[in-house]
Amino acid sequence: MPVSASGGAQFRYASDHSLLIYFAREITRSAHEEVRKLLLLLEKQPIPGVRNLHPAYCSLLVKFDPLRLRHEQLEALLRQLLSRSEHLPLPAPRCLEIPVCYGGEFGPDLSDVGALRGLPPEEVVRLHTSTEYLVYFLGFVPGFAYLGELPAQLVTPRLETPRRSVPAGTVAIAGKQTGVYPFATPGGWRLIGRTPTPLFRAGRSDFSLLSIGDLVRFTPISREQFSRLQPA
Repeated sequence: MPVSASGGAQFRYASDHSLLIYFAREITRSAHEEVRKLLLLLEKQPIPGVRNLHPAYCSLLVKFDPLRLRHEQLEALLRQLLSRSEHLPLPAPRCLEIPVCYGGEFGPDLSDVGALRGLPPEEVVRLHTSTEYLVYFLGFVPGFAYLGELPAQLVTPRLETPRRSVPAGTVAIAGKQTGVYPFATPGGWRLIGRTPTPLFRAGRSDFSLLSIGDLVRFTPISREQFSRLQPA
């Protein structure tokens, strides 16, 4: 597939109806900001023929109508937008707190994570709640936010065999990431707790509690507090 560069961005023809723009080969907040800037510009100035935008950690996949656009045309239009992105201010991030009941039936992998990392379970909790996480993007299932990055002491590989079903609200980690399963779904991340806060809200335009660019901090709660906060 043809590849070309524009400043810090590179373009790759991903399919006959999609173009991939990536800003780095590894996860960085600066690359994430470039993704958000391009998203913002495309929201302010939509390109006719563009069907969908799919942000990831360091890239943006743009799907388009091949009867209305060619790769070269779309790339030229995106280059024009990128030329204006350097001084584009991003909106101030929202800061959200998500309460979590750690361990026990809600976090069956908490002790295993501690054993793998040589930490007692309470230290795993302390480290997980000590960090402010950035929502890099949403994917996998509707409302699932990829949050990063975990403290280095908690970086743990995902399970070798995924579970067939992970309960809604489960807080989990995998690699350098953490996240919350918005509803029951198969999953291979390590489960360390659960939140009573709904992450997926069907029937609303803003069905996801979290959005790209948000900042998230987890706060520990007791089993009793979880029961009180859980929606009826």
